[in-house]
This record gives sequence, C-alpha cells and structure tokens, in this order.
Amino acid sequence: MLKNEINKQPEYDAIVIGTGITGGWAAKELCENGLKTLVLERGRMVKHIEDYPTMLKDSWDFEFRGKASKQDLERQQKQNRSEGLINPAHNHWFVDDIQHPYTETKRFDWIRGYHVGGRSITWGRQSYRWSNLDFEANKKDGFGVDWPIRYKDIEPWYDKVEQYIGVSGENLGLAHLPDGKLSKPMELNCVELDFRRGLAEKFDDRILTIGRTANLTGDKVHEGRSNCQFRDRCIRGCLFGGYFSSNSSTLPAAERTGNMTLRPNSIAFEIVYDEQKGLASGVRVIDTLTKEKHFFKASIIFCCASTIATASVLMQSKSNRFPNGLGNDSGELGHNVMDHQLNVGAYATVEEHQDKYYKGRRPNGFYIPRFRNLDKKSEQKDFIRGYGYQGAALRNDWSSAVAEMSYGKELKEELTKPGQWSIGMGGFGECLPYHDNKISLNYDKLDEWGLPTVDFDVEFKDNEKKMRKDMQEQAVKMLEAAGYKNVKGFDKTESFYPGLGIHEMGTARMGLDPKTSVLNKNNQIHSVPNVYVTDGACMTSSACQNPSLTYMALTARAANHAAEELKKNKKKL
Repeated sequence: MLKNEINKQPEYDAIVIGTGITGGWAAKELCENGLKTLVLERGRMVKHIEDYPTMLKDSWDFEFRGKASKQDLERQQKQNRSEGLINPAHNHWFVDDIQHPYTETKRFDWIRGYHVGGRSITWGRQSYRWSNLDFEANKKDGFGVDWPIRYKDIEPWYDKVEQYIGVSGENLGLAHLPDGKLSKPMELNCVELDFRRGLAEKFDDRILTIGRTANLTGDKVHEGRSNCQFRDRCIRGCLFGGYFSSNSSTLPAAERTGNMTLRPNSIAFEIVYDEQKGLASGVRVIDTLTKEKHFFKASIIFCCASTIATASVLMQSKSNRFPNGLGNDSGELGHNVMDHQLNVGAYATVEEHQDKYYKGRRPNGFYIPRFRNLDKKSEQKDFIRGYGYQGAALRNDWSSAVAEMSYGKELKEELTKPGQWSIGMGGFGECLPYHDNKISLNYDKLDEWGLPTVDFDVEFKDNEKKMRKDMQEQAVKMLEAAGYKNVKGFDKTESFYPGLGIHEMGTARMGLDPKTSVLNKNNQIHSVPNVYVTDGACMTSSACQNPSLTYMALTARAANHAAEELKKNKKKL
C-alpha cells in the first residue's frame, strides 16, 4: 500500500476509468449484464440538464456578447488553439491549462474536458461506420500492423450502438461507407441540393449526402430523451437530450440497473498488477477533494479515460513484471499517435436561390465520402489512404447590412433581408500510424497531485502534406464545377498540427502479435487479459471518418465479452 492509502473499500466486479463516449457505454453494458461496477471520473459531477448552465442563454445574456475574457484566454491558451471553443457559452467544458499542464517536444493541441460525461457533451456527433477498406489498409500498404478484426466482427455492434444512441442520415449503398440503422435524415437546403446535383453531373466518383449525426429524429422512443429541436447549441448540453451524450443516455441506463457506483473527483493513476495471479487486482485513485489515496479492487478493469489519459495510466502502472508500463511487452505503449488533419478546403458565394431561406438551426452539415485510393481507378501516385469532406451552405445574417450605403427607412428594410448565400467545406484526412509519433511521461514536471505530466512528440508527415494539397485542390475544383462564384481555397497551415481534430488515437493499439501490439482482438491487454482498453488508445489506424461510433461499437463488444468471461470463470470456481 502507498502512504496514506485507504484500503477499506468494497470489491467490485468491474471498474471503468472514464465517463465519456466509451466510459458510458462500458458502464451501461457491464451493469446491464449484472456486474457491480465502479465508474471513476477525475473531474467534477455533471448531472443531465441540472448542470448545463448556459443551455438557454442567448448572446445578449453574456457579458461582452459572449467574447472570452482576457483571464479565460490566459488560463486556457492551449484549449483556445481550437478556434471558437473558449467563450462564456461553453469554456467551462474545457480544462484550465495552467492547472492541467503538458509539454510539447513537438506541438500537439490537446483539447479536453474533465467532468462526468467528458467530451460526449461537446463532441461533433458525426457518426460513420468503418469498412474493410479501413480495417485492411495497414496490411495492404504496410504501414502499422494489421487489425485483428474485420468489418463483420464489429457490424452487429455498430447496429446496436446506432439504434441505441439514435443516428440520423441516409444509406448510400457504398462498400467503403457501410449502410447503418439510421433514422430519418435531416434535410439538405436548396443550395446543398443544388451542389449535390452538380457533383452528380460533373463527377462519377463523388456523392454528397446529409451528415450522419447522433441527433434524434423519427418516431423511435429513447428513454429520457426527445428529438432534436434544431437549436444548434449542442456543445452547451441539451435539456431535451436531442443528441447522444453519456449524461443523457448511457450513464442513466447504467444507474437504472442499480449496479453502478459513480465516483467523480477521482483520478485513476495506477492499475495494480498481481504478480502471482498474472492479472490486475484493482485501481489506485487520488480523491481530488480530500487528496486521499484509495485502492479499489475489481475482477475486470476498463480503460476509457481517452487516448492520452489511458496511455498515461498504463505507463504509470509499473511493476517488476512490467517495468515500462502495464502490458508493454511490445514497447508500443505510448506510440503510434494519430489524429485527423483538417482546416483545409474551399468556400464560395452562390448567386442563385435569393428567394429561398430555411427554418431552424440545423446542427449538422453535408458529407462527401472518400473518393481517393478506393480502387485502381482512384489510386493516387502521391499519397496513400484518403479523406472526406464536411461542409454546409447558409445565408448570411443581418450583419451584412452594416456595409450597406443606406440609413433610416432604407437601412431598416435591409436589416429585414437575409444576406448572401455562401457554401464551404473542409477536408478530414487520414493520418498514418507512425511509431515515432509518441507520448512520454515527464517526471520533471509534476501536476498538483504529484503525478507526471505528458510530453508530446507527434507530427504530421509527408503523406499527410501531399494529401492536404489534394484536399484543397479538389474542394476548389468541385465548387467551380458547380458554377459558384468567388471560389477560394484555404489551407490554415498555422493549424497544421495534430490535436485540433480532437480525434487523437493510438498509444495502445490492437493487433494479432503481442510482439508488435498492446491489445488483442477483444481489446484485452495481451499479457493482462482482465484489463480492456476501448477508447481511442486501442486504434490501429485512423481512417478518415469520425471515430466515436467505432469506439462505442468496440466498447459494447468488449464489455459483453468481459461479462461473459467473468461468468464463465465464476462457474469454474
């Protein structure tokens, strides 16, 4: 035992570290399988509806019309690298960088929130399945290691997750973007429909569809939630439960079983390894309010703290058997960090449809699925893998009248008219799994709890740069082909750093061979089978689709595997 450690604690069937996208799903599935489950969250408690302080506020309800204060910007400098996150409407969901520091051998924009629900409150909700094109990519082109699973292994879990969280969208019949269990799609507006027709006429390889988003539509009942109200204030927390979050959905489901114990303000910093049993015996935790240390025992442990935090916990979990971190026989723990590259694309003005408008604030845009390197016809000589686009068309608001040469009655009339239509789209590009993209623990810079901080040594490389060039060129080409005016490409090279996609992946990858990977096909640590890792740390490649749906499917699959294994072991005793 550590000094000042409190060990008089009940023993649990399972412990889940983290309450975000994957932690909520692990808690739900384990509890519904009858396992007494302790769910640990390092941050504060957030109760659905009750703890969404800005959900009903308008811009005029905030000081300075919602602009961030100098003090906020000083304390959240790294969080503010992601444009628009730091303002009074939602900066309370993102960490204080001074209180939660990290270091950068190479720049990495680590955007995170410490509270119950984690980034499930603030995620972008885009939900796309991966296909065998993605699961087979590493094996075919030789980057990284082969995934130990294929689409058929995860397909039924995609089905389960989509139907439970509620994903709206339309099926397209594309092999590389599998159809799903989708509810009624949101509507494209007139310009987006026009753009879709233009793409179909000018290109034989490109399709525009409404985004597949975890916002409720249709007639299916989701307990405790109602359909999306088109407020587009999802990032603040939704009192209607119109979009999926752990707080509105999976954690309440786990709580209803009576099997969940939720413990906020609890930093998990070590998974304890039992040398005699060859298994993990429990988790060491620091209570952030009392500073006391606790040791909680469990038969199964799920790491769902998010990619970097999970790797940090595993790397701190050292023993005689694992001097370099729990399960790190391969030496791959902390390596192969990936993120999606973005902030590149094009925009234009649209002269048509001046007599048309739209109703509501749709919390979703259009999606153009990957069309590069799908087959011999679409193969590129400069780069491998591919990218997709996300975008939207909209009419500018009354502020366009500020530039009008009018006053009095004429100005008032201008203020009642919508502005110019515009359309824009940005690419989401795949990042390859490079071994030398890594994190390490910095024991020279400890946090306020005496724990090592994280240092990042991660960068985008040549393949990403060449892909990025094509992302901009093709965006311009498509908007020009559609006949739009003032087409301009953009490439925010000042944002060409990993982290801003907020899709960090890797660090404890799945694989077939324990010599080159950390986890097996069931998300178990090869050498410590009662520890599962199901957040972004488990990913073996990044694809170009938003990854959260795949995280959830892998978590549901692994949690049910864990429950079955525990029941088998209990029968043997």
